[in-house]
Amino acid sequence: MDLKIKKLPQISYPVSDVDRSVAFFETTLGLKLALRPHPNMAFFDAGGVSIFLEQAEDVSHASVRYLACEDVAVATAELERRGVEIVAPPHRITEQPAYDLWMSFFKDPDGHMLALSMEAPKGWQPS
Repeated sequence: MDLKIKKLPQISYPVSDVDRSVAFFETTLGLKLALRPHPNMAFFDAGGVSIFLEQAEDVSHASVRYLACEDVAVATAELERRGVEIVAPPHRITEQPAYDLWMSFFKDPDGHMLALSMEAPKGWQPS
């Protein structure tokens, strides 16, 4: 039987301090707060995918979250200007037939790894 799975509508994101993480996602990353139904949870819209921030005692099991952006070099420089810890600067991950995939990696206030990604035109270089 085909389950007909169409998309990933929501991901859970464990955080140690919801208020601090809301400030990071809203102010630092510029994502739109969609819903704050309870002090221990918040929902952000990330291009149609809901990021569900939830209060947790153990935040060590989070996977990397990848955020697509228009210009990975510009966005990474802005995050660094805002005091975000950049773990890896923009670099080409892979060459595809129609584009090159570039990413940078950074950490949120709980130390979770996040990445900015960009499908760059062939031959693109950070400015």
